Amino acid sequence: MTTFEPERYELLAGPAYNFPLDRRGFFKSLGGGIVVASFLAQADAQESGGGRRGGQSAPKEISAWLHIDRNGAVTAYTGKVEVGQNARTSLTQAVAEELGAPMSAIEMVMGDTERTPFDMGTFGSMTTPQMIPQLRKAAAAARKLLPEGDWKSIDFSKIDESLNGVTAGTMKPTAQWTVLGTSPKKVHGRDMVTGRHQYTSDIKVPGMLYGRILRAERFKAKLVSLDASAAKAMPGVTVVEDGNFAGVVAPTPAAASNALAALKAEWNAPPQTSSKTLYSDLRKTQGNGRGGTETGSVEKAMAEADKKLERTYTVAYIAHAPLEPRAAVASWSGDKLTVWTGTQRPFGVRSELAQSFHIPEENIRVIMPDTGSGYGGKHTGEAAIEAARLAKSAGKPVKLVWSREEEFTWAYFRPAGVIDVRGAVDKNGRLTAWEFHNYNSGTSAINTLYDVPNKKIEFHPVDAPLRSGSYRGLAGTANHFARECHMDELATLTGVEPLEFRMRNLKDDRFKAVLQAAANRFGWGKGSFGIAGGFEKGSYVATCAEVRVEPGRPPRVIRVVQAYECGAVVNPDQLRNQNEGAVIMGLGGALFESIRFDNGKILNPHFAQYRVPRFRDVPNIEIVLVDRKDLPPAGAGETPIMTLAPAIANAIYAATGERLRSMPLLPGAEVQSAPSGSFLTPAGRKRSGRRHGCQRGTHECARHNHPSVANCPC
Repeated sequence: MTTFEPERYELLAGPAYNFPLDRRGFFKSLGGGIVVASFLAQADAQESGGGRRGGQSAPKEISAWLHIDRNGAVTAYTGKVEVGQNARTSLTQAVAEELGAPMSAIEMVMGDTERTPFDMGTFGSMTTPQMIPQLRKAAAAARKLLPEGDWKSIDFSKIDESLNGVTAGTMKPTAQWTVLGTSPKKVHGRDMVTGRHQYTSDIKVPGMLYGRILRAERFKAKLVSLDASAAKAMPGVTVVEDGNFAGVVAPTPAAASNALAALKAEWNAPPQTSSKTLYSDLRKTQGNGRGGTETGSVEKAMAEADKKLERTYTVAYIAHAPLEPRAAVASWSGDKLTVWTGTQRPFGVRSELAQSFHIPEENIRVIMPDTGSGYGGKHTGEAAIEAARLAKSAGKPVKLVWSREEEFTWAYFRPAGVIDVRGAVDKNGRLTAWEFHNYNSGTSAINTLYDVPNKKIEFHPVDAPLRSGSYRGLAGTANHFARECHMDELATLTGVEPLEFRMRNLKDDRFKAVLQAAANRFGWGKGSFGIAGGFEKGSYVATCAEVRVEPGRPPRVIRVVQAYECGAVVNPDQLRNQNEGAVIMGLGGALFESIRFDNGKILNPHFAQYRVPRFRDVPNIEIVLVDRKDLPPAGAGETPIMTLAPAIANAIYAATGERLRSMPLLPGAEVQSAPSGSFLTPAGRKRSGRRHGCQRGTHECARHNHPSVANCPC
């Protein structure tokens, strides 16, 4: 079952803006058929999920993917983009492997809608399994047209012409790899660390101005009135108002900020909900469950079970919090538009621009400079559309860079979720029933690989309070958290050691292999240890975590060992980096990241109130790569993040005897590393929460008069 597409909610809503045509533009477009084409494109975009052009196939001719000039310089083309995952290097390796050219002779052109073949986008861990074979086949076919011998000795004077019309060739077997499977230096890495590389926010074009957008104080607000007289009186300032869209353009960033501050706007927003009632709100479903599976009879198995357990797990909204906020530079030349922007979907953004401005896609070029911090959060083109709208009114190129507060507020969030799980086991510690209901988080990795004869797994779509979208691993993190925590609870219920319980209920040899690899390297045994394993997008992961608990301080993760298997390893160093980065990023969502909101307003839109992992939070990390050269390579951008949170939660239980079933596990540590009041202390000691009056050692709360701390609003 394909699970990653349906939950990319950000692609289902269409573009952020749809600017009406003026009368002159309307009649002009009728003459060329643009309106009809635009409406058809919009319908197709809605059908395919935000302009993905799902039916468009990749070109077969080598010339679409490779160009070799008369000096032997090679240019390769891909619609994939570089957002920090080092895909530029691995894709260059793929071409070098099959073509026999040195990597230094190859330049990889990525994510330019005018120069590269169409691509749906850089998401879903698809770059490695899809694009590496594509480029390898093209390079292999090109190699057959070259004379034998060393690359430097080849006569390239006629090779470019002979590439036209030639299709794919046969790839080398894994055993013959000499470039793939190694760890060369990162392509363009020196430019990144020396500051020579230009990100979108660094781009400058002649005559460029600077823009800012007027934002509402709350979500779903409508602009009632706008007094722009003070801003219009400022030198060089242009004020743009188009329906609910308003912004300013000025000669400098400071002048643009001053002009924005001078706007006096009145907004009207409907009453909205709060993060305090989030999880009860998420149970208000829109329709029947979907996206899962059902086998056997769960109810019958539950009734006959020796032991059974029912628990609820929750996951908060979190932000992508990229180091590089959204940015775009837009330039019009007549009815032609060029935009530089940091996006994971250049062709998707081109479709959004075409729909927003009612012009054909052929009139739009989107260029994506290698960009930092994607994490699934840069699929949509809001900044590109906003910059283009400002530039259209100003008559000059405009740069727009979102502020940190804008990034925290107006980007989409990883969906929050409520997950209800029921499990049953027999007297031999084997699963007999499994029921899993996910409200809102999504379907990624929702199905279990554990061997259970009776199961029912469903996803329930919800009318959620905040705009939701892709995040590294999608719902895989939430679903693994609930599943692997529940597996640990079932192991405790049956008295079976956690690793043994998992092995006892698995038939999948690849899953068992990563669990064993992580446990062996970790030195698995009794202690403040937790383990979790999983599978998604063709790869397997297992994580062991150790925590340290000291009185009056939050638990601290001090050691993580993660085993990862994604078929044949393309670039070992790159794969380790992906895993290490996922572990560090995953610490935030596991321990303290959480978006707080009330009545349509984000309450913690700055790093001062929203804590991401810091240097002092990073544990000792060891990555074990399980290299399966007998299997094709799979991607590794998402799956490595999925099992960290349950491993930590299970380690906290081993250290304290207390189960934590909500992410973040330590919400009180959002801003400070050791806030006032005590956290968990070793099992058997009194647990006090002085801030709220909860006496966790006695499981009662004096302030809220609850008999159980589990039910206390504290």
